[in-house]
Amino acid sequence: MEVQKNDSEIEVQPTLAGQITPRVGLTRTAGQWRVWVGRILGNRKAAAGVIILLIFALAAILAPVIAPGNPTKFVDIPNLPPSSKHLLGTTGQGQDMLQQLLWGARVSLSVAFIVGVLTTLLSAAVGMTSAYFGGMVDELLQLITNIFLIIPGLPLLVILVSFLPPGAVTIVIVLSITGWSWGARVLRSQALSLREKDFVAAAIVSGESSWRIIFREILPNMWSIVVANFIGSAIYTIGAEAALEFLGLGNVSAVTWGTILYWAENNSGLLQGAWWTFVPAGLSIALVAFALALINYSMDEITNPRLLAVKETRNVLKKYRALRASRATPVVRDAS
Repeated sequence: MEVQKNDSEIEVQPTLAGQITPRVGLTRTAGQWRVWVGRILGNRKAAAGVIILLIFALAAILAPVIAPGNPTKFVDIPNLPPSSKHLLGTTGQGQDMLQQLLWGARVSLSVAFIVGVLTTLLSAAVGMTSAYFGGMVDELLQLITNIFLIIPGLPLLVILVSFLPPGAVTIVIVLSITGWSWGARVLRSQALSLREKDFVAAAIVSGESSWRIIFREILPNMWSIVVANFIGSAIYTIGAEAALEFLGLGNVSAVTWGTILYWAENNSGLLQGAWWTFVPAGLSIALVAFALALINYSMDEITNPRLLAVKETRNVLKKYRALRASRATPVVRDAS
């Protein structure tokens, strides 16, 4: 007899030996997310990176509560040092530095993650399509990829941004167009190896459509590379966006971490010793990139089955050595 409950509950089925075998009724997706969250929280590097990112994300979301008001408004004398009235001082134009930093985080973080998502989608679509179909499709897509790979990135960015209307949307479009090629090459090489696996051949024989095989059979086995590609794109974007706006190629009237550095340089903040006009924004960019790098470095430890097996073996050996060091006598119980 079999007792069935809702999808979120546990199904119980008695076996022939009289034992009860639990079967988890959670959906496959929910179970995978629970495993991923457990692995991330169990990895020190990944947990530290996630905590830093959450702090910046919450600060950006709560900017109207923490630092209410218009961040472009002139509130006091220019270049005032940090005080109880202005916790991070004022800019060279008399604006509150804390307001600028928190409101600027909204635009900078949004641009970084939007470009990361768009470049990852383009990379995955081009790379997997090229690897799966092969032939003329592969040659054409590889030709386009190679063209974008050999074009110098920074000069192309400067040229495109110079001829397009300044603003965050322009930076998102330009960075998405120029930043997908390297990820497409990496994902194509991985998809080529998966294309020859038995489970893909079985899906082809069973009559599944090509797109279903790509997105349901091949893509789930490449999540670690896809996530690493997204994180790498976000790291590149947050630096490139700040660099373009520091050069004055963005909308200098907007409030972002890049424009904070732009105005600090134009108002001679470094020459005047007003470190608070550029250090907070530069440190924020560095910390976000550092947090993303921590998560990226830990992805292999979280997703690589060989490394996971080594880690579990190491934990077992530690427990065994601790047991040998004690005076207790281990007792093995019969499972039955």
